[in-house]
Amino acid sequence: MRPALTGNCLCAARKCVRALKVLNRDLLSSNSQRWSSTSAPVPRITSHYTVYPREKDPRWEGVEMERFADEADVVIVGGGPAGLSAAIRLKQLANEHEKELRVCLVEKASQIGAHTLSGACLEPSALNELIPDWKERGAPLNTPVTEDIFGILTKNHRIPVPILPGLPMNNHGNYIVRLGHFVRWLGEQAEELGVELYPGYAAAEVLFHEDGSVKGIATNDVGIAKDGSPKDTFERGMELHAKVTLFGEGCHGHLAKQLYKHFNLRENCEPQTYAIGLKEVWVIDEKKWRPGRVEHSVGWPLDRNTYGGSFLYHLNEGEPLVALGFVVGLDYRNPYLSPFREFQRWKHHPSVAPTLEGGNRIAYGARALNEGGYQSVPKLTFPGGLLMGCSPGFMNVPKIKGTHTAMKSGMLAAESIFQKVTDEELQSETAGLHVHEYEENLKNSWIWKELYSVRNIRPSFHNYFGLYGGMVYTGLFFWIFRGKEPWTLKHAGKDSAQLKPAKDCTPIEYPKPDGKLSFDLLSSVALSGTNHEHDQPPHLTLMDDSVPVAQNLAIYDGPEQRFCPAGVYEYVPVESGDGMRLQINAQNCVHCKTCDIKDPSQNINWVVPEGSGGPAYNGM
Repeated sequence: MRPALTGNCLCAARKCVRALKVLNRDLLSSNSQRWSSTSAPVPRITSHYTVYPREKDPRWEGVEMERFADEADVVIVGGGPAGLSAAIRLKQLANEHEKELRVCLVEKASQIGAHTLSGACLEPSALNELIPDWKERGAPLNTPVTEDIFGILTKNHRIPVPILPGLPMNNHGNYIVRLGHFVRWLGEQAEELGVELYPGYAAAEVLFHEDGSVKGIATNDVGIAKDGSPKDTFERGMELHAKVTLFGEGCHGHLAKQLYKHFNLRENCEPQTYAIGLKEVWVIDEKKWRPGRVEHSVGWPLDRNTYGGSFLYHLNEGEPLVALGFVVGLDYRNPYLSPFREFQRWKHHPSVAPTLEGGNRIAYGARALNEGGYQSVPKLTFPGGLLMGCSPGFMNVPKIKGTHTAMKSGMLAAESIFQKVTDEELQSETAGLHVHEYEENLKNSWIWKELYSVRNIRPSFHNYFGLYGGMVYTGLFFWIFRGKEPWTLKHAGKDSAQLKPAKDCTPIEYPKPDGKLSFDLLSSVALSGTNHEHDQPPHLTLMDDSVPVAQNLAIYDGPEQRFCPAGVYEYVPVESGDGMRLQINAQNCVHCKTCDIKDPSQNINWVVPEGSGGPAYNGM
C-alpha cells in the first residue's frame, strides 16, 4: 500500500515542487541563451520553391516551365460540401435556363470525400433546398437523431445538463452521418449533372489578370525531389482560367490566405479563431449500441480556462459503429497541452469507457475548424472570385455544425454568379467578374441570421470563470434575448499569440496509453491512411529555418511537437555537436492546418503537397 502523506511530508513535497519549478525555469533560460548564441550553422529544413524561388536555383536552368491552360466558365477549388453544392446548383440553373455552362472542380484528395472529416451531425436544411428528393436518390443519411444528451464532466462524474428547446445544441430533426460518404454522394450528383470533377489535383497558385483580378488557378507541379531539384519525371501543373473562381478549400485554405493579403479582405473583421477536432470511429459491442444517440460533454480533462468538449455519436450503418471525438480551442495558453493526449485521456472517463470497452478502433483523423463566427467573417467577394464554405468561416460554433451553412453558401454563390457568367453581352469593369451580389445575398439569408444570433457564445468564454461563465452567459442572455442582445463581444485575438512561455506554465503529466482505450500517436496516424510521395519538398515550409530552435523550443519548449495530431514535428539531437534541431516528418501530415494556425512565431506556412497526397479517410 502507498503510505499516507503527513503534514510535514506534504510541506516538504511542496517545497520540492517549487524548487523543481525554479530549476526548470533556470534551465529554460540558460538553454535559451545557449540556443540563441550558438554559432553552429542551422540545418537546412525547407526546400520548397515558395521559400527558395527556382529562378535563383541553377539546377532549374533550361527546364521547360510552360503550363498548359484550359478555359471554363466557372472553376471551383475544393470538393467539399460548399464546392459541390455550388457546382450542383450551377448545373441545375443551367438546365433550367437551357444554357451551356462548363463547371470544373479541382480537389487535392485522391477521391472526392477522402480528405473530409467532421463529427458529424447534419442539419438537413440546405440539403432539402438543393436536392429535395435526396431520400429517393439514396443519400447516405441513415441515422436520424433519437436521443440528445449533454453533460459537464468532472474527473470521476458526469453532471447532466438539460437541453432546452431553442438552444443551439438541440439536435431534433438532424442526422448522424459519415460526412465523407455524404460528400462522395454529392460528387455523384454533380457528375450526373455534367460537372467536371478533377480529384487528385491540388490548386497551388492563384492566377491574376493584368488588371489584378483573379484569372483562375494553377495546379501543383509534380516530379520535384526532396531537395527542391527537378526529377526526370518533372511535369508542370496546368492552368484553369474562368470568368469567376469559387474558393471553397475548407478551414484555413492555402489559397484563401493569399487572397486575404492580396485584396486586404480581413481589413474590417476580427482575426479568425480556430479549434482542432480529433476523431475516431469504433466498432463496439452490439449490446452497448444505441443508434441515433447523440452525446456531448464539456469539462474534464480540460481546465475551466481551456475551451473544448467531446462528442459520441451512435451510427446506424449496418454494424454497431460509434463516432467519437474531442475538440480543443486553439486559443489555449499552456504550451505543454497536447490535444491528442487530452482526447486519449478523455476516453477513460467513467461515463465514456464502458461504451468502448471490448470494442475495436478502426479509424482516426484530425482537422482544424473555424470558431470565429460572425465577428471574423472577411470580405467575401473580389474581382474574379469569391469565398464560400468553411474557408471564410460559416460554422455555427455552439451547434458544432458547419455543413449546412457551407452548402447554403455554395448555393448562394452559384445563384449570385449564374446570370453574369451566362450573359454574353455583359460588360465587366474587370477581366475577372466581380459579383458583389453574393455578399448581399448571403447577408439576407438564414446563414447570416443564424451566425448573428450565436455571435457572443464563443467569446463569452473569455472571462475569469472560463467555461462556467460562458455557460451562464449562454443560458441566461441567449435564452432571454434569443441572440438579439444589443452588444457584440470580441474574441481574445489570434490563436498563435495566446501561448505563455513554458517557464510560466506547469508541464502536464499524461498517462501512458493502455492499447485498449487509449493509443499512441503513430499507431493512430496509421489508421488515417495518410500517405505522401516521400521524395518531394516538405509542404510544411518554414520562412526561417532557425526560428523553431531559437524561439519555439527556447521559449515555448517546442509546442509544435504537441499540438500536431500526426507526429509531423519532432525535436531531435543534432547529429554532431550540442543542441537540438527540428525534424519535419511531412509524410505523416493529415492536412489539419493546426501548425499553420497555432505556431507562436507564425513561421510555418502550410502549402499543398503533390495532388492525391494526405489522408485517405473512409467516411470520416
